[in-house]
Amino acid sequence: MVIWRKGSSLEDDQSTHPEYCVQQQLEAYNARDIDAFMRWCAEDCSYYGFPDHLLAKGATEIRERHLLRFREPNLHGRLITRLSVGNLVIDQEVVTRTFPEGPGEIDVIAIYEVEGGKISKAWFKMGKPRLQNSSP
Repeated sequence: MVIWRKGSSLEDDQSTHPEYCVQQQLEAYNARDIDAFMRWCAEDCSYYGFPDHLLAKGATEIRERHLLRFREPNLHGRLITRLSVGNLVIDQEVVTRTFPEGPGEIDVIAIYEVEGGKISKAWFKMGKPRLQNSSP
């Protein structure tokens, strides 16, 4: 496994490396920067609920999905572990967000397939939301 660091002397060479692409998209997600986020998606990218439930097909649907999500003031993906083999990157994350029932966290396993420096497919396995305790 290779960990890439922004600003390293290899940044130009790493721009198509699968782990670098996924990391840049995670940073854009946390910044709620839709243009930077979409820069790492292939035009024909597909998002799936694991294993095969289609969530979004194509850059337009993915953009619309994330524009809504990026309105959440507490949105943040915290990377726990990252593995990669070839063009696949697997992230274990804890995502903080606002659910319909209120703010909380959810465990997520994300599997990304990267082709030519862009995410071409992604699968997401979600845990159960853990709502924040609202008592004082």
